[in-house]
Amino acid sequence: MFTLVAATLFSGAFLLAIGTMAWMFAAYHDKMVAALLFQPIPQTPQVYHIRVSRPRVTHGLRKVSHPLPTRAAAA
Repeated sequence: MFTLVAATLFSGAFLLAIGTMAWMFAAYHDKMVAALLFQPIPQTPQVYHIRVSRPRVTHGLRKVSHPLPTRAAAA
């Protein structure tokens, strides 16, 4: 009698496990296929292009407040 009860419980648990796996496979089949076919987007490092512009002042636009000292004036 014990063998019959143990075999029935074991068979019931086994069938429940197989049923659960089959139900999960049916419920998540689309997601599993999508995960297997997914190709990650390549991550390219960001490149920053910075243009440094330094407008130069021409000699004609420069204002001279006083003349530059010379050697003759210093002597």
